[in-house]
Amino acid sequence: MSDKPASERPRLRRALAPLQVGSLALGCVIGFGCFILPGDFLDTAGPLGAAAGIGLGALAMIVIARSYGLMVRTFPVAGAEFAYAYRAAGRHHAVICGWLLTLGYLSIVPLNATALAVLGKFVAPELFSRGYLYTVAGFDVFAGEVALAAFAVVLVGFLHARGVRGVGRTQVFLTGLLVAGVALVSIGALTGPGASVANWEPWFAPGRSAWTGVLAMLAISPWLYVGFDTLPQAAEEFAFPASKAFRLMAVAILAGAGMYVAVVLATGVVLPWRELVAGESVWVTGAAVEASLGTLGVAVLSIAVVMAIFTGINGFFMASSRLMFSMGRAGLLPAWFGTIDRARGTPRNALLFTGAASLLAPWFGREVIVWVVDMAAVGTACGYLYTCIAAFSVARRGRQRLEAALGAILSAGFLVLLCVPGMPGFMALPSWIALAGWIGLGVLFYLGRAREYAAIPDAELDARILGDSRGSS
Repeated sequence: MSDKPASERPRLRRALAPLQVGSLALGCVIGFGCFILPGDFLDTAGPLGAAAGIGLGALAMIVIARSYGLMVRTFPVAGAEFAYAYRAAGRHHAVICGWLLTLGYLSIVPLNATALAVLGKFVAPELFSRGYLYTVAGFDVFAGEVALAAFAVVLVGFLHARGVRGVGRTQVFLTGLLVAGVALVSIGALTGPGASVANWEPWFAPGRSAWTGVLAMLAISPWLYVGFDTLPQAAEEFAFPASKAFRLMAVAILAGAGMYVAVVLATGVVLPWRELVAGESVWVTGAAVEASLGTLGVAVLSIAVVMAIFTGINGFFMASSRLMFSMGRAGLLPAWFGTIDRARGTPRNALLFTGAASLLAPWFGREVIVWVVDMAAVGTACGYLYTCIAAFSVARRGRQRLEAALGAILSAGFLVLLCVPGMPGFMALPSWIALAGWIGLGVLFYLGRAREYAAIPDAELDARILGDSRGSS
């Protein structure tokens, strides 16, 4: 147990500018799913239903982001939801929140890395599907795909090892290319010679009510917009006032919603969307862009996808490492995780662990990773809920308390949509099994550290997790 005062606790270096932090959030919100999943979105809700669900999800996230903005101003520390759960409900709730979020953030890194193989199957089907190894849950694992994912993880890991300033600059560049690619492809498809509003009919998915489709899209908002909450994870490294955090998150959410809607509508405007979804194309959006803009359009779209993949890997690599660093600094994880690289001011060992776990995951096959990410939406929603409860507890004005209460209600609603049988977003059985396994592992891990963790005095744990924060609400 450490007897160091808060002023001597390991601290990350302040080096990130507002544009870098905003790019971090937007680059994480717009992952490969924006380009790979529009066919699923159309099938779930239809063009108008999908757009409405995405838009409502953005509004809900803005409300929740208000609570994040308040908490970042008050406690600008690494760990974000882990620290907020501790502030709101104590050390044991911090364990629950931190454990659920850890797997959620970690799993998104290899999920993005393996998405390169999905893109490769469309652009060059035979290039990476070589070296068959085995099959997991019906998904064939190839050495070429694993190698491609490993290359992406190692490349990003090397970037992080060199310091956070380079990470921020790289994120700005990649996100700029991403936004430009989405704009070019969307405008080209929507104004192309084959574009027709008639192709969006029926506006809602047949066979279900319009609201069912909209709610199904709303239910996955914690997954669609996961990434804006990576911004608070970097709060300890802001080289600017933390009061700007909410505006940056709001811009990232709204820009992300616009990009999601643009790609969905561009996918469905070129050909009748029901025929497109019912086809045998490996990549529905790619097929639509190819039909409208030809090979050049597919090339631009592919560049945008690669940028989305790398911005996601980069952002969640940071978020995962900062969360585990905070948990290590608190004593919940071994102190090894709380080690700082003195030369660069980065969480050296947490970065190493993030890279190692991300290199291991692709060997289990993409289908297993998808199960884990699906259940990670529960952890994300729990993080939202704890943050809003914490914001309610520290708010000094009635409006702030009202916003926090509404955010908590919305967060609880997401959990209902995901966890109550019969709800549109109810998770599939494999995701429940993955969630149960992770919770069981967490219980075993916590039992092994419970005595040591409980022995840390409250004042010392306050200093470890919350530091000497003096934010203003």
